[in-house]
Parts: sequence; C-alpha cells; structure tokens
Amino acid sequence: MNRSHFLRIALAGSLVPGFAGAANDDAKQTPKKQKTNEGNKKEWIQLFNGKDLAGWTPKIRYEPLGEDKRKTFRVSGGAIQVNYENYEAFNQTFGHLFYNTPYSRYRLRVEYRFLGDQLKGGPGWAYRNSGLMLHGQDPETMKIDQDFPNSIEVQLLGGKGEGKRTTLNLCTPGTDVIMNEKPLKRHCISSKSKTYHGDQWVTAEVMVDGAKEFKHIVEGDVVLEYQHPHLDNGTRLEGGTISLQSESHPCEFRKVELLPLD
Repeated sequence: MNRSHFLRIALAGSLVPGFAGAANDDAKQTPKKQKTNEGNKKEWIQLFNGKDLAGWTPKIRYEPLGEDKRKTFRVSGGAIQVNYENYEAFNQTFGHLFYNTPYSRYRLRVEYRFLGDQLKGGPGWAYRNSGLMLHGQDPETMKIDQDFPNSIEVQLLGGKGEGKRTTLNLCTPGTDVIMNEKPLKRHCISSKSKTYHGDQWVTAEVMVDGAKEFKHIVEGDVVLEYQHPHLDNGTRLEGGTISLQSESHPCEFRKVELLPLD
C-alpha cells in the first residue's frame, strides 16, 4: 500500500470526549473519499472481483508486507480462501489481507463460511474464527512481529455443532469504543446473533459512520451497536483500512462489497 493513499484524520489530535490520554500522531488515520457516479447516486463497489486478489495486499506475521510464502490467501471457485495447505503448524502466524483503499463512511457486506478442520497449533479460541478488521492502521506501519493491526474487529464465529456461539461480535485490538455511553474497556463483547453451525454461507453487514457509529447486521438483523471508535490513547478513528483475517481455521469469502455513504 502506498502511504500517500493514507491521509491524516480530519480532526488532527482530537480525542474522544472525557479521555485524558495523549494522541499519538503516528497512529492517526483517515481514508480518502470515494467518487460516485453521475447524479451523486451511490453504487456498490465489488472489493473482490471473483477472479484474483487484485487490489489486496497480504500481511502475515513475521513476513514483510506483501509476502505470503505459503499462499494463505488465494482465490478458488470464485471465493477468497483462507487456507493452510502449505503449513505444518500455525505457530501464531496470524495474517491479514488488506484492501488497498481506506474508507470512512460506508456499508460493508460479505458472505463467508467456515470449512474443514483447524490447523494444528492454532489457539483454542480461534476455532471457526475470523474477522473483518475495520478502521485499521496502515499495514506499512505494522511491526514485522505484530499479530493484529490496531482496528475495530467485527469478529466472525462459526458454531461448534451444538450450543450457542454468536457471530459479528466486537473485539478491539489497540482500540476501544463507547457503548451505553461508557468506554467498553474489554477486549471482546458478544452480539445477540443466532448461532450458525456447519459450512453454510452467512451474510454479514456493517454500517460504518466514520467516528460516530457502527452497526453489525446478520441476515438483515441488527445484532450490535456502538459509538465513537478510538485508539487506546483516545485518538478518534475517522476511518482506515479494511482487512480479512487468518487465525488458523479455513474459511472463505465469496462476496466482499462496499457502498460508500459519502
């Protein structure tokens, strides 16, 4: 990703109200606005073209940006596959596939599913686990051994065959949000979705309104809402990168599309 594509946040140095932490200039992030067609009519943008990974860049832990020696991310059968055929064990090599254009206000829609068995050495919590990393940091600023980008994670989970396991939960690597008028101050919180067992396709949507509000939607139902995403130091997140996660369990994305709201 060319860092010239990655602009500073619109309210430089602004903090979430009531937060006393100091802003870190290197962590500020904002997307550039997207063009619309004539008449200012918005159209869905296909971030995934169904054929290849054009427009996407992998970042695998312990590897330089752009390298994916074991082909963790590939396209087959019209879907982005997160696969581990060339791995012997996971060894904490978390990965992310970054879309090359950052965004701020948009509606993101994906169709995903989990398949097969978890890779040997994957964490227990990563069973049938992936995520959509939104308002994320520029991958060029990630350390080579960094596990996750600073971001708002829309956590995707699959059922274990029995019992309840919600999807489109929220996790906050390097970040926090306001929920019920208070800082969340916890790494993950569950949504109120139903559980999706097996290898069925699930349609997930996220409504993202810059630094104001997020809504998680599963099969048309709003399952989680929160406001004012910010870094741990209080810096507002007006926008940022979008990435798909590799956490040791095979999964597929057959649709990744975005509707700009600006």
